[in-house]
Amino acid sequence: MDSQKPPAEPSAAEPRGAVAIIANRRGQLLMHLRDDLGWIAWPGHWSLLGGGCDLGEPPADAVVRELDEEAGLAAENGLVELFEIKDSYGSGQLITFFAGSWDGDEAALPLAEGVRLQFFDPEHLSALDIPPFIRDGIHRYLATRPA
Repeated sequence: MDSQKPPAEPSAAEPRGAVAIIANRRGQLLMHLRDDLGWIAWPGHWSLLGGGCDLGEPPADAVVRELDEEAGLAAENGLVELFEIKDSYGSGQLITFFAGSWDGDEAALPLAEGVRLQFFDPEHLSALDIPPFIRDGIHRYLATRPA
């Protein structure tokens, strides 16, 4: 019996999601304060814009759809796929992280879900209540982006 099996590919039935790390030209990150509703994952937490993939929908399509649906936002110059992290404590989804840029006024976005959007300097994120897998993804992104 071979104990050196390769990691399994995500199955089509595995719940998937996608989020976008949106930075402005000052290096601030756009955060989304989620509704405080008990039936959603991570209620009342600051997170990234994004959400679940529809059945058969690729994460790259889902994140573009979610940005538009939640905030009428389209990243300037598109989005770049970064990595995946599993939300082991909330939705159970395998989340694909994307990065993009946008330099508009977040207060002017037509927010359709959640309470608020706000850009934060990375050094101020530690004061926010952020889901652990989102915080891990942001740290990973910050550690690899060019200075």
